[in-house]
Amino acid sequence: MSFASLGLEDFILSAVEKAGYETPTPIQEQAIPLVLAGCDLMAQAQTGTGKTAAFALGVIQNLVAEDSHVPGVKVLVLTPTRELARQVCNSFQNYASFAPRRIKAMTVIGGESIDDQTARIENGAEIVVATPGRLIDFIEHDAIDLSNLAVLILDEADKMLDEGFAEELDKLLGAMPSERQNLLFSATFPEKVVKLSKRLLCSPLEISVDAEPTVNTIEQHCIEVNHENRGMLLRHLIKTESWKHTIVFTSTCRGASNLATKLRAAGIGASALHGELPQAERNEVLYRFSKQMISVMVATDIACRGIDVSGISHVVNFDLPRSPEDYIHRIGRTARAGESGKAITFVGHEDQAHFKLIEKRAGIFLDREQIEGFELTGDPIVQQRGAAPVKGKKKSKKDKLREAGLLPPKE
Repeated sequence: MSFASLGLEDFILSAVEKAGYETPTPIQEQAIPLVLAGCDLMAQAQTGTGKTAAFALGVIQNLVAEDSHVPGVKVLVLTPTRELARQVCNSFQNYASFAPRRIKAMTVIGGESIDDQTARIENGAEIVVATPGRLIDFIEHDAIDLSNLAVLILDEADKMLDEGFAEELDKLLGAMPSERQNLLFSATFPEKVVKLSKRLLCSPLEISVDAEPTVNTIEQHCIEVNHENRGMLLRHLIKTESWKHTIVFTSTCRGASNLATKLRAAGIGASALHGELPQAERNEVLYRFSKQMISVMVATDIACRGIDVSGISHVVNFDLPRSPEDYIHRIGRTARAGESGKAITFVGHEDQAHFKLIEKRAGIFLDREQIEGFELTGDPIVQQRGAAPVKGKKKSKKDKLREAGLLPPKE
C-alpha cells in the first residue's frame, strides 16, 4: 500500500517523500483514513512505528481544507513532556511545509518565555502542541482561545490520562467546544485509562497494531547485581562491549546527574537529562545526544516518552521504572523503525519482587544473568507481612483537624 492510496493529497505526499517515508507503517495505514474521515480514534501501537505521522498527516490535510479565517487554535496536541512537545511540533511544521497556505504550529511549554508564546498565539497559531501545566496557565489568564478547537490529540495518552491528570482534564475540557474530533495515541492503554477516556471520546474506533507489549526486535536482558556495584558494572559494559549510543534511566534527577558525572570521570562521554535542568540545557543535551556528540545520556523518565532519536543501540534500566508501562516505553527508545537494539535491566535483591510484577504485566520472562566479577552477593530479601491494623486506633480526619486547630475540640 502507498501513501497516495490512503487519500492524502499531493502537498502531503511531497512532505512524506521529503521525510524519506516509502510505504506507510501498519498504524499509519489504519489510522490516516479514519483521521481524514473525522472519526474519534483510540490507537495503540508500539513506539517507533510512526504514530506522529499517523495523526498529523490527516489533521493537516483537513485543516487546509477548512476555513482559515476562523480565529483561534484549531488543533491542540497534549504531550506529557516538553521534549516530546517540541518534537511533535517540528513534525507538524515539516509535514505542512508544502501546504498551499501557511500553517502555523507552535509549542506552549514551560521553561520558555510566556511573552514570546503569547505573541505567537496572538499572531494566529492554528496548531498548538502543549504540556498541560503551561496550557492551563494560559487558559486561566485568557491567553489562548480554544473556543473554535476542531481536533484534540493526546499523544502518549496513557501518561496523559493517569489519575493525576483528571482534575487538569476537567479544566481543559471546559475551555473547548464539546463537538470536536478526539484522537488518542499510545503504546499502552491500561484499564484505568480506558475508563477515563470515555469522558473524551464519542463512539471511538479502536486500532491496535502489534499488540504484543514489547517490541520483538529488542533483545532484553536482566542482570543481577548489588546496588552498590551498578555503576562499576555499567562502566565495565560500556567500555568492554564498546557501546556507542546508550540511554541509561535513573529514578531521580540527582541520581542522573551523579551517574553522568562518574561516567565522565571514567572517560565516557555522558550528560544528564532531567526535569531540574533549565530548558535550554535540556535542549542542548538532547541535541548533542541525537547527533552522537555524546555516547551516553543518563535520563529520568522525561526521556522515555516518545523521544525519537535514531540509532540508539542500548537502553539500561539502572533503576527500575515505577510501572510496567514505563518499562515498555523506556526500552522502546531502541529498536525503532525496524532496527535492532538491546535493553538491559539491573536487578538487586530489593528489586526482585517489583521486576517480577513488571515481567507479569509486560508479558515477558527474562533469565537472570550475572557478569563475572560483579555477581550478586548476600541473602535474598524475605518479604514479611506486617501486623494487622488494630481497629479503632487510627485517627479520624476530624481528630487530625482538631489537633491542627481547624475544628473546635469535642465537648
